[in-house]
Amino acid sequence: MREVGPRRTMPSGGLIAMGNVGNLVRDLRAGLLPLVASQRRFLRRVRGSYDVAVAVGDVYALAMTLHARSSTVFVGTAKSVSVARYGAFEERMLARAKACFVRDEATAQALRRHGLSVDLSANVIVDLFAPDDDPAVDAAITGFATMLALFPGSRISAYDDAVFLLQVLREIAGSRPEIGAVLSIARGLDAGRFAADAQRAGWQVSRESGDCIPFSLSLHGRTVVRAWTGSPAALLKGAALVLGQAGTANEGAAAAGVPVVAFARERETNDPWYRRRQQGLLGDALAVIAGSAVEAARGVCDILNDPARRRQMSETGRARMGAGGAARRIADRIASLASEN
Repeated sequence: MREVGPRRTMPSGGLIAMGNVGNLVRDLRAGLLPLVASQRRFLRRVRGSYDVAVAVGDVYALAMTLHARSSTVFVGTAKSVSVARYGAFEERMLARAKACFVRDEATAQALRRHGLSVDLSANVIVDLFAPDDDPAVDAAITGFATMLALFPGSRISAYDDAVFLLQVLREIAGSRPEIGAVLSIARGLDAGRFAADAQRAGWQVSRESGDCIPFSLSLHGRTVVRAWTGSPAALLKGAALVLGQAGTANEGAAAAGVPVVAFARERETNDPWYRRRQQGLLGDALAVIAGSAVEAARGVCDILNDPARRRQMSETGRARMGAGGAARRIADRIASLASEN
């Protein structure tokens, strides 16, 4: 496979919906409109070149993809009746797709009641983060009786979020020597920058030579954190909790039955909709804790000390996210459309 067409990373990381005017303004200053225009020109130029075009995400992606005039498949990962329904204009866009998949059956049924043909619900995030067996993980978690997975996310804000997650972990580890954590570093982010930020925050940094483990962090000679550049899904089998400021990775953890804790930080006061949306999708599988690192650590310890709550969070996450197998069903539908063409 190869990448085609114009692309560019925007300051918002794509989060410009739900009246997020600040992020939209920053993207406009960074050249959003010329980028959209060039993408539209590309899609029109390749008309007839592809048997099937697949739009993943929201209806904006579908509206753009329709310019290619191929058989179009829509995989809706962004919306659900649990948090935000598809509107009338969006439904008109969905009706133009040859095949339409949404993330849960309640959303599919709501669309069918409005006359749309929607395939069986297919939450591909469940497959994307299905826990896998990576032998390199053993080296990442060794010595940690209770392992926490830290998911700072994949956007530029991940560097700052990682600093906060490490502050929370420092508070927890001070009173719980059995606790250790693995910091997941998303592809495309700089492991060296995470290490430098941690060192400035007072952690002792040791460079590692093992597969997928670029560095470890210690306090007073005790290894408390190891960085991980492999698949985040590999961490889910051994994690007691995920401390996550991520989007998709938080949902993947919930799908695997791992309780998720996110933090409402001061810099997020202008963007509360994002965490509210995620909590609407995940329900009680996600706990959102506000306040300082000390307050956040106290909230995490309360959950660690409450096995009944963790069990409920686990069950809710699996129920909200649904079963696996979506990726295969979507792939089969795409292949079927391609063979027809």
